[in-house]
Amino acid sequence: MAYPISISAQSERQVKDTKSIPFGKQPTEHMFISEYKDGQWQNSRIVPFAELTMSPFALCLHYGQTVFEGMKAFHTKDGRINIFRPDKHYDRFVKSLDRMCMPEVPKSLFMEALHQLVQLDGAWIPEEADGSLYIRPFMIASEERLGVKVADEYLFMIVATPAYQYYAKPLKVKVEDTYSRAADGGTGFAKCGGNYGGAFYPTQLAREAGYDQVIWTDSKTHELIEESGTMNLMFVINGTLVTPPLSGTILDGITRDSLLAIAKDKGLQMEVRPVNVHELKQALEAGQKIEAFGAGTAAVIAPIETIAIDGKEYTCYIAEDAMMYQLQKELYDIRHGNAPDNHNWNYII
Repeated sequence: MAYPISISAQSERQVKDTKSIPFGKQPTEHMFISEYKDGQWQNSRIVPFAELTMSPFALCLHYGQTVFEGMKAFHTKDGRINIFRPDKHYDRFVKSLDRMCMPEVPKSLFMEALHQLVQLDGAWIPEEADGSLYIRPFMIASEERLGVKVADEYLFMIVATPAYQYYAKPLKVKVEDTYSRAADGGTGFAKCGGNYGGAFYPTQLAREAGYDQVIWTDSKTHELIEESGTMNLMFVINGTLVTPPLSGTILDGITRDSLLAIAKDKGLQMEVRPVNVHELKQALEAGQKIEAFGAGTAAVIAPIETIAIDGKEYTCYIAEDAMMYQLQKELYDIRHGNAPDNHNWNYII
């Protein structure tokens, strides 16, 4: 089924220097919006970026039916635009929508809207090596009703903003052993707003104590490592790339998946297995060369320099020859067309 998209274009990029603007503050000129009413998607359009008008009764404001994605577009070396792995992002979006009882966006509508918006606002992709266009598809329940119910009306939108290196320096983190990000049977695997709102308080406490982020552990024992902040977590232990397996409490990160595939292509030793806090502590206390880093769309790879466990701080390996930087370069080269795209990850406009 075809979903026609009307386009109301306005002049191209007006702001030239975006690197000095904090991430997520500068929208591009346009946004996509589509409405779900009477059981179908309708009135799909790309319009100049503007504020929304919404009833205070809108269900998203009260009961948490909000889901989002985050992906990036890049300049390739031959001057084209590449949206990285939109198919994988779409699949995760649909999985999140299903968990939140929200209607599926047809893939043809999702991809066409993405294509048209990025093509229209492609001038916003920074020229700098660390520059990209961060793209945020999201859906909210728009039905006007205070009753606790699954909404019958929704807005699906896509907005975008220029992005650069997310973290300016290696991170200092602490293992969280009191609060939990997610529990078995919950929504931890979904990119829904509540997961992030619920993480603010323990993260704020960590920052007040001098840390940039927390390492989340399982909600039952606080012994198994899950994620770091809003990123998947990966380690290099004894020369082996190690990351916890996906579960109902760990997000299926596209960057995580990409790095594992690259590591396999390069013939690197890798293990997807549970990682115990005590195992990590013993390795660090023994003076082993341990790499730790977050992996996510916004940060790509975020090196971790310090990990606090049980109140004691340990130093991780972040020298230039670290494996994480090799993986980062491989991913960069694929995204920018400097290396073969053997997995068909790149969507070229």
